[in-house]
Amino acid sequence: MSSATRTTDTAPAPAAPSGARRRGAWLIDTGLAAASGALLYLSFPPRPLWWLALPAFALLGHCLYRRRPRAGFGLGLAAGLGFMLPLLVWTGEEVGPVPWLALALAEALILALGCLGIAVVTRLPLWPVWAAAVWVAAEAVRARAPFGGFPWGKIAFGQADGVFLPLAAVGGTPLLGFAVALCGFGLYAVLRQLREGRRRPLVAALTVLVPVTGALAARPLVDDAPEDGTATAAVIQGNVPRAGLDFNSQRRAVLDNHARRTVQLAEDVKAGREPRPDFVLWPENSSDLDPYAEADAYAVIDDAVKAVGVPVSIGSVLAPATGPLRNTQILWDPVHGPTATYDKRHIQPFGEYIPMRGVARLFSSDVDRVRRDFGPGKVPGVFTMSGSRVGLVTCYEAAFDDAVRDTVRAGAQLISVPSNNATFGRTEMTYQQLAMSRVRAVEHGRAVLVPVTSGVSAVIRPDGTVAERTEMFTPAALVAEVPLRSTQTPATRLGAWPEYALLALAAGGLGGALTLAVRGRGRTV
Repeated sequence: MSSATRTTDTAPAPAAPSGARRRGAWLIDTGLAAASGALLYLSFPPRPLWWLALPAFALLGHCLYRRRPRAGFGLGLAAGLGFMLPLLVWTGEEVGPVPWLALALAEALILALGCLGIAVVTRLPLWPVWAAAVWVAAEAVRARAPFGGFPWGKIAFGQADGVFLPLAAVGGTPLLGFAVALCGFGLYAVLRQLREGRRRPLVAALTVLVPVTGALAARPLVDDAPEDGTATAAVIQGNVPRAGLDFNSQRRAVLDNHARRTVQLAEDVKAGREPRPDFVLWPENSSDLDPYAEADAYAVIDDAVKAVGVPVSIGSVLAPATGPLRNTQILWDPVHGPTATYDKRHIQPFGEYIPMRGVARLFSSDVDRVRRDFGPGKVPGVFTMSGSRVGLVTCYEAAFDDAVRDTVRAGAQLISVPSNNATFGRTEMTYQQLAMSRVRAVEHGRAVLVPVTSGVSAVIRPDGTVAERTEMFTPAALVAEVPLRSTQTPATRLGAWPEYALLALAAGGLGGALTLAVRGRGRTV
């Protein structure tokens, strides 16, 4: 019997199908698995089709139900590639297909291992619960390995417009992703039992109803009311001379663009066209000239900050005489100049530093564009700006649960996510990252401000709604009144414990399935 052939505990062994029939069945099953991954991709921004994640998991459940482990891995790989290849295509925007294909394959392999586990636990009672937990376990692995992890594509990040979003405030992205997967697998369990003639698949139906009910019950936790007053914030998008990897060759032009737009904001305030901000936020890489080392860059920034007359957070690259570079946010005061810094803690492998450079060079010479590696910071960043405590989560860090959570726990009343998406042009990357910030707003009950060099910059309220946003590759300044909040959501207080609990659930399911396999039994809901 083919490894892709379903097995049952009660049916007699069928006659061996012909080779042509086996190949045909294998192609159909693989196509369906790839389609489930494609549906997951389509559920992500910029499309507001979050609900497609449910039929995606239902279809994946159909593909994996009671499969042998090897078949589960193969079908899971097809699903992972169907998901990751289109989702991450932006990673090859300027460097060609090799990095994109390598990253998509690496992520798909981890998901394939998760799908192997899902196939194993589908022999258990209440299998959708165990299967959803195993999916979260696979996401937990992706968020940590290799090279510090790559959480992009967590199911939670596709749910910024979905009904399940309030669960982020309860248990963070792991619980949100678990609820979506559970509901999708539960839909398949219900449909399967109805097809088998069971008129009252009540237990299976609970795997659909419980996550939906939980999401509705969590809605009161989503609140955007001010607790510590409000602040008027300005987000500057200066734009870049051109998109792509070589935008940094115009570092002075990028700095001048942001300084010029800040001076224009000062003039608009003076003329009464804009309210006076309490502070201003520049994006990541808004000054890739080190102002501590280059007097001209220092003067340009200092003049712009003095013109607007309020503290400004500047995104810069610091180049110390020895050691790695630093991706740094600098708190710049109009009177005292630079007063505090925050160094990005989660730095991007193959973007800000090159692991295994000699090996990576065999696949792409573009690794040598990173001539000097960046080094990570050690502590969360919270700037006190005109009395408001602004937490810093720089670009790529927004994908990591601990980076945002630690910043809020350190006292942030609102969050800034300074970013630089110019390298990726007009791809979907910008919208995927914006959705992350919307989920983080609900998860921690904080307004999130997103200053980006080339767009999309945005002001996000604590309930996840986008109050204001810019167009891409357009100089702009967003000025908005935002609530300051200090209450911590359950997700903030619980930290990683919901994820640990789901990992334990996954381990329990896999252990139980192994025990049943050893005893030669398996039952389903």
